[in-house]
Amino acid sequence: MRLHRLDLTAFGPFGASQSVDFDELSAAGLFLLHGPTGAGKTSVLDAVCYALYGSVPGARQTSQGFTLRSDHAAPGTRTEVTLELTVAGRRLEVTRQPPWERPKKRGTGTTVEKAQSWLRAYDAATGAWKDLSRSHQEIGEEITQLLGMSREQFCQVVLLPQGDFARFLRADAEARGRLLGRLFDTQRFADVEKRLAERRRTAEARVREGDAALLADAHRMQQAAGDAMELPELAPGEPGLAEAVLTAAAVARGTAREQLTIAECGCLAAESDRAAADRALSEARELARLQRRFTEARERARRLEERAGAHREAQARMERARKAEAVAPALELREAAEAEHRRAAAAETHARAQLPEHLADAGAAGLAAAARRAAEELGGLESARRGERRLADLLAERADLDRQERADEDVLAETEGWFAEWDATRAALQARIESAQEAATRAEQLAVQREPARRRLTAARLRDQLARDTEDAQQRALASAERALEARTHWLDLKEQRLSGIAAELAATLEDGSPCAVCGATDHPAPARKVAGHVDRETEERALAAYQSAEQDRADAERDLGLVREALAAATAEAGDAPTDRLAADADELERTWTQARRDASALHPAREELRRAEQEHERRTAAQREAQVRAASRVGHRERLERERAALEEELTQARGAAESVAARAAQLEWRAARLTDAADAARAAEESAARLKAADGRLDEAAFRAGFDTPQAASDALLDAAAHRELQRRLDAWQAEEAAVRAVLAEPDTVAAAQQPSADLAAAEQAAGRAAERLRRATSAQDAAARRCAELDRLSARAADGVRRLAPLREEYDRVARLAGLTAGTSADNARRMRLESYVLAARLEQVAAAATVRLQRMSSGRYTLVHSDDRTGRGRSGLGLHVVDAWTGRERDTATLSGGETFFASLALALGLADVVTDETGGVRLDTLFIDEGFGSLDDQTLDEVLDVLDSLRERDRSVGIVSHVADLRRRVHAQLEVVKGRSGSVVRQRGYLPSGRRGSGEE
Repeated sequence: MRLHRLDLTAFGPFGASQSVDFDELSAAGLFLLHGPTGAGKTSVLDAVCYALYGSVPGARQTSQGFTLRSDHAAPGTRTEVTLELTVAGRRLEVTRQPPWERPKKRGTGTTVEKAQSWLRAYDAATGAWKDLSRSHQEIGEEITQLLGMSREQFCQVVLLPQGDFARFLRADAEARGRLLGRLFDTQRFADVEKRLAERRRTAEARVREGDAALLADAHRMQQAAGDAMELPELAPGEPGLAEAVLTAAAVARGTAREQLTIAECGCLAAESDRAAADRALSEARELARLQRRFTEARERARRLEERAGAHREAQARMERARKAEAVAPALELREAAEAEHRRAAAAETHARAQLPEHLADAGAAGLAAAARRAAEELGGLESARRGERRLADLLAERADLDRQERADEDVLAETEGWFAEWDATRAALQARIESAQEAATRAEQLAVQREPARRRLTAARLRDQLARDTEDAQQRALASAERALEARTHWLDLKEQRLSGIAAELAATLEDGSPCAVCGATDHPAPARKVAGHVDRETEERALAAYQSAEQDRADAERDLGLVREALAAATAEAGDAPTDRLAADADELERTWTQARRDASALHPAREELRRAEQEHERRTAAQREAQVRAASRVGHRERLERERAALEEELTQARGAAESVAARAAQLEWRAARLTDAADAARAAEESAARLKAADGRLDEAAFRAGFDTPQAASDALLDAAAHRELQRRLDAWQAEEAAVRAVLAEPDTVAAAQQPSADLAAAEQAAGRAAERLRRATSAQDAAARRCAELDRLSARAADGVRRLAPLREEYDRVARLAGLTAGTSADNARRMRLESYVLAARLEQVAAAATVRLQRMSSGRYTLVHSDDRTGRGRSGLGLHVVDAWTGRERDTATLSGGETFFASLALALGLADVVTDETGGVRLDTLFIDEGFGSLDDQTLDEVLDVLDSLRERDRSVGIVSHVADLRRRVHAQLEVVKGRSGSVVRQRGYLPSGRRGSGEE
């Protein structure tokens, strides 16, 4: 991949369009990208990454407040990045435009336009560019396929971030594993580990679940057996659980069957006794029931005889009510006619009370004639009423004109005052915008300094803590060494004592007739005897074990001390010798200044918005002033026309309203009079008609009462019963008759009469005897049922347990197989001697390739002193595989990369980055990388080392590569002639380019 040209517009700190000719810069093979802090050197690399992948490197992409669009860009200028490059033998041009908020073409406000992308290819045959795609997804897939690497790989391989590789050198195995895993895509191996671990957990859970179910069935069998069954003291997963449970279940089933046989015999005897007692109780209950029934019937007959008189009176009352029902319709008609007449008379009285005195006694015909005369007079006022309404509209319209005139005068006066302050307001807002822009530039400059300051402060705090930890580790190592020496001395003393008394141990095993193990004799006349304080083998072995444990503690303490010292050296290299308090004060001051600058810069957008609203208000007030002046001119003629029409209407209305206040008042008087007269005439006619209907109803009621046998209508009305009273009376009659019939039937039953003549039944004695028999049967049945349930439950649970044991056998075999594989790939198995995970094993091979490729350049940069080697030693939590050491040829010793100095760390990390680039390139398909960038780190090198590093970089031209160095080190400007300078200013940054000078590859200080 070779870069040719990069065009930027409104991107990052670049407000205007800028162009970078990489062909000119790459002619020398080595070029410098420099500029002051915050100018935008890294933004050039961001633009290259954004053109290819549609996003900038991850750390900046996810930072808070990050935006691609330049704050210095004009409102109508769109952000755009165009990159021309050659990859896989094809010359391509990629153009990307992020989404942006632009001013609307019509009206005020803004609108958001979507992101756009273009991909074109150069056709050498026609000499023209050919469009390939405008789809974001298609372009991303095409670029990724051609380059053969993801965005993360590109940022590590092409943009070579030195700070990341310095941390990679000092990182532990897990951190190195994360970076290498992203670059070499070893996720599939991690997925294999994860899948095996999941299968192991699943299989283990299934086995434990099966054992738990089996143990649960065992507890249920114990409960069913009445705690007569002994459970095995084994946990789920332990061997022998199934056999122990099945054996205990067989014993419990035999005991339960013996108990069932005994319970069945006792139940048969109790059932025979219960049948005899139940027959005796049934006979006693029947005799008591019949005797009680006869006594109750005699009592009911006595109560009926006492109520016979009341029954005859109720029958007579029911007969009179049936006769009165024939008069009920006439009574209802008379009551309705009387109510209607009362309402009509009251309405007539009320209507006549509202009439004048001279019409109060007039008849219905006279009242109707007066109502017609009032209506005719009202009809003559209709035209005058319309004129009066028009006059009111004219007066309201003239009042509205007066209000409009006052409102327009207020608008003109307010507008004049607002315009007088406009110039001062606009100048103040412009000043606020300029101040906020300066604060934004200052905040950007300070932001670059924050992260280095925080890292150095963190390293200083870690350095102080590690210094204290080193002292503690030294004390622990010294104490463990003393304990190990004491344990060794004690063990040697005991061993010497045992050797001295070894004859007594041998003599203890001698038997008469058996040969001696030492001399072979069969006679043992004087065997040695153990003396007080004799040391045996067990005592010596305990002392040896104590010594070995103390020795292991000593080794662990010394290893911990070495780790702390290495970490202290790394932290000291990062933080330097500056006191932590001073670094914290500097970082706090930088943070405070940056926070204040950001707070001041945050006022930029509100100030711009306020200026925009003020300009819109200026336009609105200008238009309102013009409109008020036009309305004032048009009101003069309109007011004159209204005045002429008002005078004519007032003259006409004076004649029409007469003595009333207005025509409407006169019309209201006539309307009220006509309505009252009409109501009175209608009420008089209704009263006359209702009186005639009441008289006819009285005659019909007298005739109906006489025919029904009543002397007066009132007597018939008193004899009537309402529905509720009629139902209650009929219910009482029917109840008396039913009770009389029931009593006669009971007293006529032969069984009841015969039972009354016998002695009283002894029901309590029979019930007690039956209860005792039932209790004996219940206890026997309960015992039989319990024994049967116990046998059935034990049989069922035993069968289920046996089936569970058969089903669990293949699961346990699968778990053992999967557990062995999972432990091997996870590095936890005893078969994995180095405890190396599968992914770490794959990455270790890659790390060996990277170390070998990096050593080629590292030896040249260090004049043959240093070599990077991969180490399989265990680190961290006892795992191995991703260790990285440096071999010092001057001392011949191998040590950790964290012990390198600042300058050594730089060229080691540079060599590592270049080696990693070669390996990743080969891994991703061998895509040729003709353009590389190295970001910062040269300031830590002395002159001689810098020359050696530049020689190595310059040697990359042997593979036809061009290398861009991103740095603000002043000495590099004299040594590297091809330069791209980024210059920052108040209106945004610009780029200045200087190509290769043929006179020399690098100067010695003169330009």
